[in-house]
Amino acid sequence: MAQMMKAAAFLAPGRIELIDKPIPDVGPNDALMRITTTTICGTDIHILKGEYPVSTGLTVGHEPVGVIEKLGSAVSGYQEGQRVIAGAICPNFNSYAAQDGVPSQDGSYLVARGLCGCHGYKATAGWRFGNLIDGTQAEYVLVPDAQANLAPVPDGLTDEQVLMCPDIMSTGFKGAENANIRIGDSVAIFAQGPIGLCATAGARLLGATTIIVVDGNSHRLDIARGMGADVALNFKECDVVEEIMKLTGGRGVDASIEALGTQSTFESSLRVLKPGGTLSSLGVYSQDLSISLSAFAAGLGDHKINTALCPGGKERMRRLLNVVESGRVDLGPLVTHEFALDDIVTAYDLFANQRDNVLKVAIKPH
Repeated sequence: MAQMMKAAAFLAPGRIELIDKPIPDVGPNDALMRITTTTICGTDIHILKGEYPVSTGLTVGHEPVGVIEKLGSAVSGYQEGQRVIAGAICPNFNSYAAQDGVPSQDGSYLVARGLCGCHGYKATAGWRFGNLIDGTQAEYVLVPDAQANLAPVPDGLTDEQVLMCPDIMSTGFKGAENANIRIGDSVAIFAQGPIGLCATAGARLLGATTIIVVDGNSHRLDIARGMGADVALNFKECDVVEEIMKLTGGRGVDASIEALGTQSTFESSLRVLKPGGTLSSLGVYSQDLSISLSAFAAGLGDHKINTALCPGGKERMRRLLNVVESGRVDLGPLVTHEFALDDIVTAYDLFANQRDNVLKVAIKPH
């Protein structure tokens, strides 16, 4: 009889609950990771609400920190008992997209209706944990294509220091990278949730010298200043588009980053751009977007709109771990709460309703 583990599973819209599941068998290219810390993502809230469809009974979560429990026979260069992370996106690097330089799009791009209970098709790209396969909010997770995806955690770093690397840090930094930021640039970043805060830190690392952040939460704006923001605007207190245009002398910013996924933040991100500027879109949108004629300069503004999915793979994780180990960025303060896996439903309630100034929660299975 298979050994069992606890796992947080999607059961129906509004219901993610702890259930018992068999501990996965390990194939030759896999690794079984014993989770020491994981977390809840905004995407998991979309799943909880039924806004992003997944299969009933799927274990959710996609941000693993843990220890190798068992290695597949074909996986070399690692050892059991080693502390590791794996990216939220876990490519195998065999797809056309991955070999064309876009490993985040590795794997099946579209899943047909019926495979996941959704209507029509949905984009999946290389996102497998908690989407196409069982995820990380469990005592154990099976890491596919482990040779390509496991990254050792440097000695001396805590789980909390590296917890942002698998998704939030990788996504936020990609938002800054996709914004084509150059030394001396001005950047506006809309929304300072965990991803937006990482985009702020990434913009500073890339050389932006005027970083303007927008949010409606004064606590998050304070944290953003610590991440490198030069100007913090509360959209409840001013017309942020008007204020940003004033701050840039009417020129507009060199780049904007949208980190929420709403029509209003997307349109504002477009309206503050200079001619020839870049809008980097990170938000997960749950409704159709429309592009205003005036915001888009009727298509004559030489604007660029780049979208991104969190880059994965062990090389991406190695680079992010290097940044954390160097001390150039400290994302530990983003972990504001801690829960046992047994209390995952309470953790979801807190995070989904954004109480008590929550940013990220550390979930500890063991």
